[in-house]
Amino acid sequence: MVLSDESRYVAGVMLLTIVTIEFGGWFMTRVVRGQVPMTDFQKSFARAGHAHAGVLVTLGLICQVLADSTTLTGLADWVARLGVPAAAILMSGGFFASSAGRDRTQPNRFVWILWLGAAALAAGTLTLGTGLLVA
Repeated sequence: MVLSDESRYVAGVMLLTIVTIEFGGWFMTRVVRGQVPMTDFQKSFARAGHAHAGVLVTLGLICQVLADSTTLTGLADWVARLGVPAAAILMSGGFFASSAGRDRTQPNRFVWILWLGAAALAAGTLTLGTGLLVA
């Protein structure tokens, strides 16, 4: 299998982000041990942010290979390649940012970042899926 330069570059950057996800896993072990004071809501959002990062980075790597199998060009090609990786950043960041603050029990105003990530995920997967079906 030969990857395009675009896929190789995006996949390389994504693989480097796994170190930050590992750091998040270490942080989560501190949270579940009670070493980091958090409300139940904040613990739930921290778990969700960490899980979304890991799952979406993995899916984003798969999308790079699949994008090479389409005939998409221009903006559509980049939406297909970068939608899921952008969602990994935005959704996990949205969970973390919207739960930040002392004794928080509900999302703050930064919850919009989470929804922007959901839109990026939808755009990326719809574009890539359509590109695969019409290739």
